[in-house]
Amino acid sequence: MSSEPVLVALTVPARRHLADGLVVPLGSAPAGRGIAAELEVAEIADILAEAAHSDTGVIARTDDPQRALAIVAGTAAALCGEDIRTALTTPDVGFLTGLKPQAIEAVRGVLLAIETSHPQELAQELTELLAPVAD
Repeated sequence: MSSEPVLVALTVPARRHLADGLVVPLGSAPAGRGIAAELEVAEIADILAEAAHSDTGVIARTDDPQRALAIVAGTAAALCGEDIRTALTTPDVGFLTGLKPQAIEAVRGVLLAIETSHPQELAQELTELLAPVAD
């Protein structure tokens, strides 16, 4: 038996971004309650409030990056007990980019996907919108 120490390289896992894998082509999302693009803010808020306290997630459908950002913000607000309607109308990017990994996973557990007819473009635009805000 050798008493030499064994060196093990430890690395911190990469932090998952809120938008990673979130945007998908139409019809490819897992099963979940739908949020149609034309729904009013109050209707979306009600759906997100219910989804935050249920076992099933939601699938949003939009081609608009601002609407996608709003739905991400509304989902986070629903989970944090914040005003969902306010989050939907004025998303707080600083709050969203400051979410801890567990909170990001919780958001993604409720908001399963955002379906769009332009997945690459919307994913890129959403990622840019969710870039950390400089102080």
